[in-house]
Amino acid sequence: MMQLATARQFENFQQEERLDEIIRKRHLTAVFQPIVQMGNATIFGFEGLIRGPSNGPLHSPFALFQAAKRQNRSLEVEYLTRSIVLKAFAELRLPGKIFLNVSPDALLLEGWRSGETLRWITESGLQPERIVIELTENASSLEYSVLRDATRHYRNMGFEIAMDDLGEGCSSLRMWSEIRPDYVKVDKHFIQGINLDPVKLQFVRSIGEIAKNSGCRVIAEGIETQAELIATRDLGVAFGQGYHFAHPLSRPETKLPPGITETLKGVSGMINSPHSHYLHKNATVANLLKYVRPARTDATNEEVFSLFEHDQSLYSIPVIDGDSPVGLISRHTMIDRFARQFGKELFGRRSCTMLMDASPLIVDRSVSLHELSSRILGMEPYHLTSGFIITDRGHYIGMGSGHDLLREITQMQITAARYANPLSGLPGNVPINEHIDHLLQAGVSFHACYFDLDHFKPYNDVYGFRKGDEIIKLTARLLQESALEALDFVGHIGGDDFIVLFQSEDWELRCQTLLQKFAIEAPIHYDAADNAKHGIEAEDRQGNLTFHPVISLSIGAVRIDPGHFDSHHEVATAATLAKKEAKKTPGNTLFLDRRTPLIQA
Repeated sequence: MMQLATARQFENFQQEERLDEIIRKRHLTAVFQPIVQMGNATIFGFEGLIRGPSNGPLHSPFALFQAAKRQNRSLEVEYLTRSIVLKAFAELRLPGKIFLNVSPDALLLEGWRSGETLRWITESGLQPERIVIELTENASSLEYSVLRDATRHYRNMGFEIAMDDLGEGCSSLRMWSEIRPDYVKVDKHFIQGINLDPVKLQFVRSIGEIAKNSGCRVIAEGIETQAELIATRDLGVAFGQGYHFAHPLSRPETKLPPGITETLKGVSGMINSPHSHYLHKNATVANLLKYVRPARTDATNEEVFSLFEHDQSLYSIPVIDGDSPVGLISRHTMIDRFARQFGKELFGRRSCTMLMDASPLIVDRSVSLHELSSRILGMEPYHLTSGFIITDRGHYIGMGSGHDLLREITQMQITAARYANPLSGLPGNVPINEHIDHLLQAGVSFHACYFDLDHFKPYNDVYGFRKGDEIIKLTARLLQESALEALDFVGHIGGDDFIVLFQSEDWELRCQTLLQKFAIEAPIHYDAADNAKHGIEAEDRQGNLTFHPVISLSIGAVRIDPGHFDSHHEVATAATLAKKEAKKTPGNTLFLDRRTPLIQA
């Protein structure tokens, strides 16, 4: 016990020296993570965060502030952090607002340490209107009346107030009621997996209602997957933040990636039509992401063993060097080694890298579930039980389990069988109708385009149903290629009838390109003799031998504007009428709305 106490004293002494050097030499780096305005798909501002020396134990902000707290230097480190963040934000000329983390204890100090922070703001050339004071809940005690007066004082100076981690602590709702912030950040616990958890969904929906009534705007923290992004967007959450947009960086991007922009501008209907998620053939590894706190390469086996002991749900722990994964330690390996005689004594203080699998399965979050499934089937079985590491452009972001992969694949298959057309694999009438209704409820404009094959029945009669199926599959493929995945919805009504709900602005060009491709590929499915005649002879519905031209495609398009249609029934009727008009013109034809032919091919 004496030796253990001495070791701890020595470790605390080392940390005290490290912290003192960090403060004296200002060895801290500001990093910034964007806060995204969901409505117009732009960066609204950045949260300013801090990192310690990259090669030391105080690199993470948690370790840094824990060390400061033990040495009663929390406020000193907080002020240093704030000055470095403000200076870096101004030097980088980042757009929008800067969200500054401020503890209630620091805020309640008179004048923010006699106006020191205000002096930094003035020197940086920033205005208070661009600064949001983001209150954390790590206060020794909260005197709400004093805190309310303090926030009112800073508001009068031009600052805005945000409240961090709503839902994490028991006093957060009380703080919201007392200080009436301009922004409230929903804790990431309620965002991660929100697309699969109705309780989380309802919690965030309720927070949104309260915020609307109190004049407050909601920021969803911890958005890490596209599914979470779509779910929060569809709930009407004003702002989002998380790894799915960007990791905290010292030189952050000031524009969103095109894929994020397209997702935010689209309306997928995931909340009202959860099966659409499973029909999505390109569902990715990001849907399986769960954050597991990694071990660093300098961690000991004893420290990793302690993590397994305290969390029985852990099946594996990733090992990282910096933020890059280098290995994976399984519970079975660790416990098996420590269960041996003198195992803990022999290996406990040695590096955890000696027990890790140095060749784990590592996949990027963008990898499709189908590709991941195929990859695992070609590997050793233990990868399915140990799980796999998920990265974002090489940076560790979490773990996935074989159990979750199997569950997701199974659910996709079950739902696809229920709702998809068995021939084309495209969504059938139920998801089509639900998607139309959701678009109407969302109040967005779109074009409903009804696609119908001309002269398909005589072709099917002459060449047989197998060749007919090839034409159906050809049409489905061309429709999917013509649609913009993040915005447009492709459905198979049945037989040779399809529909595309276009939200992409260049929908007309996409239809024209599709018609041109169809005009080239359709004749390939005829033999040479029929191609020479540009068609076939077959009996019509009255039994008369009639000449039928090569199969063509007719498109009836209707612009759907908010307030003009009440249900999918009305949209279907309008699109059907437009399709009938298109079929009056021979050849590959696009007809828009009320007798306005746009192209013939």
